[in-house]
Amino acid sequence: MNTLKHILARYTAWLWALLKPLGIWGVFVIAAIDGSFLGLPMDAVVAGYVYQDHRRFLLYCLLASAGSAVGSGILYAIGYAGGETLLRKRMSQARFEKIHRSFDQHEFWALMFPAMLPPPTPFKLFILAAAAFEMNFGHFLLAIFSGRFVRFLILSLLTMKYGKDVVNVVGGLFRTHLHLTLGVVGAAAMIALLVRQTRRKKKTT
Repeated sequence: MNTLKHILARYTAWLWALLKPLGIWGVFVIAAIDGSFLGLPMDAVVAGYVYQDHRRFLLYCLLASAGSAVGSGILYAIGYAGGETLLRKRMSQARFEKIHRSFDQHEFWALMFPAMLPPPTPFKLFILAAAAFEMNFGHFLLAIFSGRFVRFLILSLLTMKYGKDVVNVVGGLFRTHLHLTLGVVGAAAMIALLVRQTRRKKKTT
């Protein structure tokens, strides 16, 4: 256990040493790398930036969300070329069909809501799915940006109130109460969808 803590401490120190010369753009760069191919502790990075500088928390949320969207564009390109084959190799036929239906019905929400969830959500599979099912690229970027922004905004507010250790608390709650978390997010999704449809009907009448 002590060895693991030592490794994590050294890794954290190395990561912050790497980010320091980049200033506020460090959160954008890390988010872009995380979104593209190499998974990095984005929640911890965002929480660290916000903890050290409360005043610019909104800027950090915007930069991290934009970086994640831009980096995910690389995976989108890979998925567009052969994403369906990759997906079929990594999931059951039933799950593949379920995700396919969700993108056919509400592609924006089908990508935005997974983008809101912290690890261990297999978000990169949803990115590949969006590309394989030929989601509009502009909608793709907006969905990821929106989902990530909601996630990082909530994390930032919690960090300012309880400190950067809130990352571990939130991660633990998510892993322990996965179904409850997904239920809450699903309920929020339905409410947002109903509000949006109601507004559209009012505009057309």
